[in-house]
Amino acid sequence: MSAFVIHAATVFMGFFAIMNPIANTPVFVSLTAGDDPGARRAVARNSTLLAFAIIFVFCVAGKLIFDVFGITLPALRITGGVILFLIGFHMLQGEASPVHTPSEEDAQKSLEAELSVAISPLAVPILAGPGTITTAMNYSASGGIAGLLITLGAFAVLCLLSYVLFIAGQRFVEYFGENAVKVITRLMGMILAAIGTQMLIGGIYGAIHQFH
Repeated sequence: MSAFVIHAATVFMGFFAIMNPIANTPVFVSLTAGDDPGARRAVARNSTLLAFAIIFVFCVAGKLIFDVFGITLPALRITGGVILFLIGFHMLQGEASPVHTPSEEDAQKSLEAELSVAISPLAVPILAGPGTITTAMNYSASGGIAGLLITLGAFAVLCLLSYVLFIAGQRFVEYFGENAVKVITRLMGMILAAIGTQMLIGGIYGAIHQFH
């Protein structure tokens, strides 16, 4: 039972670090600044539901994707570790990672239509970006049915938490302030870089044993 709880907590913290719902809240507030409360709730709901649907598909179809493209789990872990480390490194520097943040062109197009921000950039790539997808596939592929359920459950909780923070976003930013959000972002970056390094080490170790 303790191993199950530890694994669930590890998956949850991995998702929490890469999704960083606390740091994403000011992004949501800025993207929906001109929206009425009803539209803001719709954007928050649609973005989190779409992000969960994307992760669900990749978790369930992960094995099929592996077989079709000839991908091995160690290769996925190495790639995922590099991606997570890079995102964490950029967060530590106080910068936005190019693989975790939409381009200026995408952001501008999203601002032109209220509900379009739910799809891009909120659902993809902020909530369900490359790093999140890689993490979900890695966790779900390595733990059987239990691993799949834990992964989906942890991500569902994070989506719910993101929704709550998005709804209360304006009060959140005013209460904590932008400086506190920046500190939290750097802390999440350090944790994320460490998780990426650990995933990279596991991938290299698995690759060596696979070849032997």
